[in-house]
Amino acid sequence: MIAQLKEDIKDLDALEILTLLDATFTKQAVFSTSFGIEDQVITHMLAQIKASTAIFTLDTGRLFPETYYVWSRTIESYKLNIKAYFPNTEAVEQLISSKGPASFYESVENRKECCYIRKIEPLKRAIKGYQVWITGIRAEQSENRDHMEAVEWDEGNQLIKVHPLFNWTLAEVEEYLKAHFVPYNPLHDKGYPSIGCQPCTRAIATGEDFRAGRWWWEDKSKKECGLHVTSK
Repeated sequence: MIAQLKEDIKDLDALEILTLLDATFTKQAVFSTSFGIEDQVITHMLAQIKASTAIFTLDTGRLFPETYYVWSRTIESYKLNIKAYFPNTEAVEQLISSKGPASFYESVENRKECCYIRKIEPLKRAIKGYQVWITGIRAEQSENRDHMEAVEWDEGNQLIKVHPLFNWTLAEVEEYLKAHFVPYNPLHDKGYPSIGCQPCTRAIATGEDFRAGRWWWEDKSKKECGLHVTSK
């Protein structure tokens, strides 16, 4: 199926890819948004084609106020149903009670534990039962992502992942936002190219790596939370 899907989309643009996925998988495709600029482009396109593709987001409990702002703006603009998934309350309570509210700064293991509770476990609930998971990943976002493909098999979650903007540049994304008046997170204008949880995200300086603002206290090679680490 993956080989055929790769063949089917190889000459299509992002809007055509989303249209094909919606027609082929009907309600078995799901799109995850964190309201970053790439995700906002895809949301706009899904609204354009009146897709039946489900949309969800992960509310970790530690998002920026600006993220909630663009979340509200997106609903107002597109009248879409964006389902929210939250961490398991008991797991969060146990983590905070046993290790405190900032254990993620202490070690990579602790940070990954926090990411698992707040992001990975809710994600697994969100994509359960779907055949295709659509994301806003672009190849140039990080070294790890550059080795991905536009269509790939996610062994851990047992579904196909499709990245319609995989070969887009940052300039192309920004151009699209302006041309279509797409609402976006104002933090992007303040040096935040990648926006996650507030305690784990900072602005980057000119010339720094795209992911430098995420978990900046860790080694560069470890800067993935696990959402998009795919086994083929």
